[in-house]
Amino acid sequence: MAMTSALPPRAVVEHMVRQAVYQRLGKTLPSRAQAPNPLVVNVSARHCHLTPEAVETLFGKGHQLTVHKWLYQEGQFAAKETLTLIGPRSRVISNLRILGPCRSLNQVELAYTDGIALGFDLPLRLSGDIKGTLGCMLMGPAGFFEMPEGVIRALRHVHMSPDDAAFYGVKGGDAMGLKIGGPCGITLEKMLVRVDKSFKLEVHIDTDEGNACNLLADTPCELTK
Repeated sequence: MAMTSALPPRAVVEHMVRQAVYQRLGKTLPSRAQAPNPLVVNVSARHCHLTPEAVETLFGKGHQLTVHKWLYQEGQFAAKETLTLIGPRSRVISNLRILGPCRSLNQVELAYTDGIALGFDLPLRLSGDIKGTLGCMLMGPAGFFEMPEGVIRALRHVHMSPDDAAFYGVKGGDAMGLKIGGPCGITLEKMLVRVDKSFKLEVHIDTDEGNACNLLADTPCELTK
């Protein structure tokens, strides 16, 4: 499950303070402080994306995913339905959450520690780039579905609108850094930039990365080039 920050990140608070100070002094706020949108950093737990055909095989003919929780990106949701993933030597992960809506390919996204537990050597891939990756067996209440490929560890990435991309001076496919503060502060590099007019400014990291820095709702985070 994803965790959305309940408090404004440090960069947004600093922007608000600068704005108040400059207004009080009758000055114009520097353009570099005028970030168009607040940054949200979410931990994306293990999950899968399925085609309509896979959903029907696993849950029964005509079955459609039902919303458990709406996610930060518009139209995306965590479904009520979950699965069991069966790996090598019959090692399993239960309650694997499905994210909707359905997609045109089947993909399972795990953290490295999940791969170790299952006996998988997980490839690090951009979401959707599944050619030549490992497969697995999924088990649902109505049957089994065999994935010949599609098990990956997803590249850490940031969703942003064209306005956000212009502010940070980046384009789709570029790489950024994420500076995470707090007692266990770290900087994550090679953050893939994904740009679309429908995107809200949001970083996705996995559970290993979130646990490494003890990411909490009030942990200050900042995107860097």
